[in-house]
Parts: sequence; structure tokens; C-alpha cells
Amino acid sequence: MTKTVTMTKYTHFILTFFIVFSSNVHAQIEKTDALYKKIMSRDSLLFSVGFNTCNITQMENLLSDQLEFYHDKDGFSDKKKFMVDFKSGLCRPSKTYKVRRALVEKSTEIYPMYQQGELYAVIQNGTHQFYEKEANQPERLTGAAKFTHFWVQENGEWKLKRSLSFDHQAKQVSDESVFEDDQAIENWLKENKIPTLGLGIIEGGELKQVKVFGEIKNGISAPYNTYFNVASITKPVTTMVALRLVSLGKWKLDEPLDQYWIDPDLANDPRHKKLTTRTILTHRTGFSNWRWMNADKKLHFQFDPGTSYQYSGEGFEYLRKALENKFGKSLDQLAKELIFEPLKMKDTNYIWDENTDESRFAIGYDKQGKPYPTEKNKVANAADNLHTTVEDLGNFMVNIMKGGNLKPEIFKELIKQQTKIKDNKYFGLGFEVYDFGNGDYGLAHGGSDSGTRCIAFVLPKSEKGIVIFTNTDEGTKIYDKLILHYLGEEGKKIVEIEKK
Repeated sequence: MTKTVTMTKYTHFILTFFIVFSSNVHAQIEKTDALYKKIMSRDSLLFSVGFNTCNITQMENLLSDQLEFYHDKDGFSDKKKFMVDFKSGLCRPSKTYKVRRALVEKSTEIYPMYQQGELYAVIQNGTHQFYEKEANQPERLTGAAKFTHFWVQENGEWKLKRSLSFDHQAKQVSDESVFEDDQAIENWLKENKIPTLGLGIIEGGELKQVKVFGEIKNGISAPYNTYFNVASITKPVTTMVALRLVSLGKWKLDEPLDQYWIDPDLANDPRHKKLTTRTILTHRTGFSNWRWMNADKKLHFQFDPGTSYQYSGEGFEYLRKALENKFGKSLDQLAKELIFEPLKMKDTNYIWDENTDESRFAIGYDKQGKPYPTEKNKVANAADNLHTTVEDLGNFMVNIMKGGNLKPEIFKELIKQQTKIKDNKYFGLGFEVYDFGNGDYGLAHGGSDSGTRCIAFVLPKSEKGIVIFTNTDEGTKIYDKLILHYLGEEGKKIVEIEKK
């Protein structure tokens, strides 16, 4: 007696799925491939246009009539059921909130499927997140899931024939996956009252991403090339001016500076003869941060130069005057010749001049959200008030990671642990040096003034780095999450060192 077996739709799918995945699957294709771009454009039409805006026609046109949709929570749907659920659920007229799908950055994998050398289908794997927004409320992240899409060509058009949606998980807004979606970052910044964020991501020894979020001024979106006042990040730039001159044999690291400059306040104190470029770049001058902080408003030594650590902007200003007297050029002129022009830092300057585009400048804000007046310095300050863009400083930091165009022996001095700040954190020459152990290290510098909180890191061993610019006194509160997300294990070590 012959037994007849009826193949259910589910069994048919599983069999087809097995055959598809066990057939000749070619390697994942690159993002630059035309097929990759084509499938991503279909994905965008399906979700950014169809799903996110409830465009019923767009959705129907992109789905094959033989659609099979498998959801790990809601079961199986064919095209008819899927469209009924879409219209009466997510897109029902009475719905009081909007739903948005966002593809997680870097999660997409695309594989072409061939039979006898002919392309017949494409597999798309990825992860996406879902957000909800009610009227007059900020958008919130509600969940995430993985997906596999099986695209086929029908009448010359790529259509979605099978879809698996699985591993659905509830997500909180605080989840660091928020950094995979630009709109989620915008919402996160609003919640933290950060008007503007400039973000530069260094990977593989190159500046791979430059993003600027928020508003440059009230009601005006911040452009890609927003100017930020980076405060004390000015010091590493001045450092590199001096060290380039040392590498060129035109300046000496340990030469006393008194032959080029003696501050009038120190003329009668013989300890000024101990001041060198090294003592200044390692913050061992004996000066306070600024002379106006002293009771008499004058510059004087609080301890002998070279004997102890004390952070000082005055030291860098002392170096500026020595350099300018020696070379007969202003610091901004020297920086243009030695740093800005070679590195194509066309949007970086110590001074506010006729070429400064004020419409691109990020106004600074206090903790209550009140704006500070913009400081338009006409004379270079070696320690403060540099204005630059994320792209310019990102490329500057990449150059530092690669040796800074310095002689090897000079770069070795730059990264040397010359002055201890705390456990596993030191000053080299003009840069903070984080000791991760086993010869691994990071270079960094921050900037903090009224209405600006900025920081930059490079990790030479892993060839990673991050530039973070904010224009508010509240900016530091978002540092840790960004550093942990983008710098991984080394980022975790940085956060741990700072919390000691």
C-alpha cells in the first residue's frame, strides 16, 4: 500500500531553506559592489519608504506574490495576511504613535546565490531596531531583531520572497546600540541636554566617520564642518609645532629658553634658567595654570622647575613667546607652515580672522542652556581657544598615531611616561599617555572651557581612536558611553583609569 505524504507550506519552506543554504553560496560581497548597493536600495524602499511611512503601495510592490514571512513571536504569514496585518495594525488610521525601523550600522551581510553560473537570488542578513514616537514625546527605542531576507528577481525587479524575523528583544534607550542609529543619537543628546555633538571615529589607522549632531544655534542644524572651540586641545597642536622644529634641527628640547624669552615677572628669579621645552610640555614648570589665579595676578614659581607636576597653560604661553622671538613669526604662522598646511587642516586656526565663518561656529552653553558670548581672539594663545572641525582634528590625531612626521627618537620622547598624573596615566610631551600594560598605550588630550567640553584619543596598537566635541558645560557626562562603545576593551581601560 502506498502512503501519500502531503507537504505543508512550512515543510516546503524548511526544505527550500535547506537547499538554498547548502547550495553553492558565494562569499559575502563588498559594500562597493553594484549588487550590494542594489539590494540596500530595495531595503531602503521597503522600510524607509514603505514601512516607516505606511506607504501601502510601495510595500506591496516590493513583496513577491509568493511571500512567506516567518516571525518568531507572531508565526507565519503569506502576502495577503501580511498586508492585512500591516494595514490594520501598524498603519491603522486610529494609531496614536509612529513606528520606525532603523538598520543597525555594519550589521548587513549580502550573499549572491548562483545556479549553473546564473544569479537567481540574494540572501540579506542583518539586525534592525524599532522605535516608537507619540505626539509631543521623544522617540524611544522599543526593540531589536535579527532578520534574513531572500530576494529574487521577478520581471526584472528584485522582490522579497521570503523573510525570517527572529531573536526579538526588548531594548532600553540607554542601551549602547543607540549609537548605531543617527536619529537615536539625536534623541539621546536631547535627553542629556547636549546642543551639539561632533564625533570622529578612527578605525584601521584612518578617520572613517565624521558626524555632527544637534543644532549649531537655536533652530539651526549643525553642519558637517562645524567649528568648535576645543579649549586645551590647543596644547597638543602647539606641542607638535615645537616638536616638528626639533625634528628639523631648528629647536632643542632641553635648551634653556631664557636666551629667547624671560617673562618680566620672573626677571629677578634665577629659576627661569631651568625652563626648557621639555619642562613645559610635561607640565613641570612650577607655574599655576594661569597667573591671574595668583593673589598678586603675577607669574611666579610655586616650586622649582622640573621637580613636580602641575598643569599649566602659562607654560605653553611662555613657549609661544620664545618660539616667536626665535623665528620672528607668530605661532599661528608657524602652525600653518608646519602643521595645518601639510595636513590640509584648512578649518583650523588659533585666531579669529576674516576667513573665520561665524555661521559655522558652535556657540557654547552653560548647564542651564544659556549661551556664552563667543570669544573672538585676535592673538594666538598656545594653550587655549583653538577652533577647528572634527575632520581636521581627526586627521591630526591620525597623523600623531602614525608618528606625527617626527624623527623616531623624538616621537619616542612624546610617548614616554615623563610625568605621572595618577596610576596608569602620565604626561608624555604635550599628550596624556594611558598605560594599558604589555606595551599597549593610548594618547589623549581634553579641553574644558566655558561652553566647551572636548576630548580626543588615539590607540596606536589597535589603530583606533575617537574625537568628541561638545559645546556645553555638561558635555563630559556623555564621554564614557561613547568611549566604551567605540574603543571597546581599551575604552573600558580608559574609563577604569579615570575612575580611580
